[in-house]
Amino acid sequence: MGPQGGVDRIGQLTNARLLQAVAELCDRDADLGGVIERFGAPPLWARKPGFATLVRIVLEQQVSLSSAKATYGRLRTELGSVTAQTVAAIELADLRALGITRQKADYCSNLARLVVTGELDLREIARGDDPAVRRRLCAIRGVGPWTADIYLLMALRRPDVWPEGDLALVEAARRVKRMRKRPTAARLRRITNQWKPWRAVAARILWHFYLSDRS
Repeated sequence: MGPQGGVDRIGQLTNARLLQAVAELCDRDADLGGVIERFGAPPLWARKPGFATLVRIVLEQQVSLSSAKATYGRLRTELGSVTAQTVAAIELADLRALGITRQKADYCSNLARLVVTGELDLREIARGDDPAVRRRLCAIRGVGPWTADIYLLMALRRPDVWPEGDLALVEAARRVKRMRKRPTAARLRRITNQWKPWRAVAARILWHFYLSDRS
């Protein structure tokens, strides 16, 4: 792996590295420090890498987390366990009967087929650096940059991933930075560049704020 992959330079996020990064970010950015003062350090929010997690992230596209959690729960109850083999064996109509949209049922079925046939090896992909993982995942139907970045951030626990287009992060950044309007992608990119090489930790801080702040 090349040195540009954040995983080489820093390693996977652990609870200890998360706290180290939180301290560094607070020293660098008073606004993030204010979030930590109010709400404490964010959770690691790690997920087990593999097919089931990727399916769950696909289900989370453009819906609330609670809605996606309920849909995933129905899928797991129906199948017993969410594996490439169990998903590949179920008909698209049966997936849709569980409340999965036509598009997402197709995406999940295609993912299962790729894994079962060996065309997609998630363990092999995980050995790549961030850009390589993102390119390979985004080549799959139904997996866009946000889905790939959430997989990198939560399943592979890469420390310097920022999922552009995440509406909760955009809104949290607006409020934490006391902006009147939601920042453009370019403006937010300038802000997040200041958080390297811990952008995935900054994202966790902002999610923590979004979920905790009731003002």
